[in-house]
Amino acid sequence: MTDRAIVVDRLSRHYGTFRAVDDVSFDVRRGEVFGFLGSNGAGKSTTIRMLCGLIAPTSGRALVDGIDVQQDPGAVRRRIGYMSQKFSLYERLTVDENIRFYAGLYGLTGDRLQRRREFVIGMAGLAGKERVLTSALAGGWRQRLALGCALMHEPPIVFLDEPTGGVDPVSRRDFWRLIDDLAAAGTTVLVTTHYLDEAERCDRVAIIHAGRLAALGTTAALKRVFDSRPIVEIVGPEPVRIMARLDTAPTIEKTSLFGTSVHAVLRDSTAGVEAIRRLLAADGLVVTSIDPVAPSLEDVFLDVVDRTEAGAA
Repeated sequence: MTDRAIVVDRLSRHYGTFRAVDDVSFDVRRGEVFGFLGSNGAGKSTTIRMLCGLIAPTSGRALVDGIDVQQDPGAVRRRIGYMSQKFSLYERLTVDENIRFYAGLYGLTGDRLQRRREFVIGMAGLAGKERVLTSALAGGWRQRLALGCALMHEPPIVFLDEPTGGVDPVSRRDFWRLIDDLAAAGTTVLVTTHYLDEAERCDRVAIIHAGRLAALGTTAALKRVFDSRPIVEIVGPEPVRIMARLDTAPTIEKTSLFGTSVHAVLRDSTAGVEAIRRLLAADGLVVTSIDPVAPSLEDVFLDVVDRTEAGAA
């Protein structure tokens, strides 16, 4: 058995002249939590739907657990769990009825059905709520139930398409603990997200932008793009004016707003903090603090998007 659970080779999906996914290649190792990061409309969900055998690629090839998704999509679906971006359970059924319905789809009966039913209820924290209508559950419980149903048949590979969208921060944290537990038990997890803090928790991250793969690697490796281009954070009462002034400075490559502060990417490591302070002071701009900062994944994401768009221009 290969150590690669998913292999994607020049995969594309076109709708007329629109290229939703364009010549994308990557692989996912067994037992890995692989993050697929991108803004809305970047091509994340389309890629997952192709890998699940739900839509056919226009070109390219993908193997999931060693099976070609075009040649045998049914076999692929039997080996994966899939949790869609939109809540996919039946809201007019109770918790237990949903569990039993999905167990029936996967052919679970007898002792295995009972064992997996107990697993889902325990994992989702729904003991005592088995007869509650799914529509009455809070968002976090609903998402955990949906994950449990996707795991009903113990698939070796799980696709999670923006699974924490619309849930509160505590529920997001708890959901990611479940993902960590799955990976620790050997399950391969491919998760799409636009939450950068979630992407930080992945073993590796692929950044997709406008249908194309723009970056791939561990978060530490991706951040090394700033090794020769330091980032400084400037805090002051007029961040928009600070940005506007720094954007004209020859030593500054680009700026971006981070909350109420400004992140400035320097063109090289010789540009000093004090020179920036003097530049802003000459224009009467007050600086509360200015300090070098380690690059965040948000810095990486914005940099990748900028470079991708510049290359396409």
